[in-house]
Amino acid sequence: MAPNTGKPSPVTDTADLSGDGLTIATVGHGDISVLTVCGSIDLLTVPQLTTSVEDALSAQPAGLIIDLTYTDFLSSVGMSALVQAQDAVGKARRFAVVADGPSTSRPIKLVGLDRSLALYATMDAALAEMTAPELPEHEGRATA
Repeated sequence: MAPNTGKPSPVTDTADLSGDGLTIATVGHGDISVLTVCGSIDLLTVPQLTTSVEDALSAQPAGLIIDLTYTDFLSSVGMSALVQAQDAVGKARRFAVVADGPSTSRPIKLVGLDRSLALYATMDAALAEMTAPELPEHEGRATA
């Protein structure tokens, strides 16, 4: 069961993993995989997140979003797992983290990971960016 964070529970297609203190649901949005994480990400639960990332990437999605909207605690090892997930996704695919609030985005920003992770406050914003067509190298840039 998701922790009571004052936010509505996420609607998901499948719940892949659940355990003490952490539930991870995987949902496909077109060719983007979304992992919605409910609970606390700490030393005991980060292996579940790592396994979920590996499972999601084994399907070869065009991108991966880790949604921390329903996460009530993000430890330093959890932040390391986000960096490792970004590395596992690689440069050929898109990666984003949805986090907003004192339990998730604040620690990410405090340690400066917001400069290396694509961080979004809402799932809608992350999906819009992830599903937007990429502009060719010469388009969308100001010329001098």
